[in-house]
Amino acid sequence: MPPAIAHWLARLGLAAALAFAGATAHAASSQFCDRAKPLTASQQDRVLRFTAVVQQALSDTGSDAVLISRSGLDLSRFRIRYSHAAVAWKSADGTWLARQLYYACDEGHPRLYDQGLAGFVMGIDDPVLGYVSIVSLPAGSAQALRQAALDTPRALHLLAARYSANAYPFSLRYQNCNQWVMELLAVAWGALPDGDDLRERAQQWLRAVPYRPTPVDVGSHALVFASNFVPLLHLDDHPQEDVYALKLRVSLPSTMEAFVREQRPGSERVELCHDGRQVVVHRGWEPVSEGCRPSEGDRVVRLD
Repeated sequence: MPPAIAHWLARLGLAAALAFAGATAHAASSQFCDRAKPLTASQQDRVLRFTAVVQQALSDTGSDAVLISRSGLDLSRFRIRYSHAAVAWKSADGTWLARQLYYACDEGHPRLYDQGLAGFVMGIDDPVLGYVSIVSLPAGSAQALRQAALDTPRALHLLAARYSANAYPFSLRYQNCNQWVMELLAVAWGALPDGDDLRERAQQWLRAVPYRPTPVDVGSHALVFASNFVPLLHLDDHPQEDVYALKLRVSLPSTMEAFVREQRPGSERVELCHDGRQVVVHRGWEPVSEGCRPSEGDRVVRLD
């Protein structure tokens, strides 16, 4: 793949599209769905211990539904840390699960998937350096989100038929995992009733509030070429002026968190990371230091 295209895809934080580029659809599907290198026993042990700290942080929120995001590829040089968001909810037996959109490679369609916390955390691509962000909401907002997420008919009505890693937030043509969460927030907080036009009404609600995702500065015309051969990358849903300006509006965990912080001022954020040796628990809207280095006031849990 030409370096300019790889850099643009990485800049968007679209791990799925990057995995697909430069390969046949069948071979790329295998790369996207399967971890290229399985975890060693020691790596799996550290990730599981990191998961235990994440679970405690979830319990400490006192909520039974939160927004949760995880890091994907190492995109720190592009100032993008998180690529995938979900709704985490606590079941009756106290188990935490993550309801999310995922791309079913064998079927070639997006699906909804409930995943245990350990599986969600193990979805982080780098077993040596991983990040998780948790945003807890005021009680009423959290309850509305939980009800909407677990209302399966409504949640499925929000699911688009086609997936695009860089889906435009105000088009019905495609959807990515983070956009599904945004539309779910609209259904929950806008008290939108079910119906075949639910996605359209959710996007109308987001426009009106308003939801204003910060444009991603693409910085290269290589995107026009890339969209012709990367199966999960599309431009035909984006406004032409955005494409010409090389600034695409895409729902990312960072845009979701900025929206929640603005709309629900009582929300709180905790970020957790591990570097294979220790876990850092950092509270607040400012990001934890790069490389998972603790700052004053952060809690540190040793893994070795």
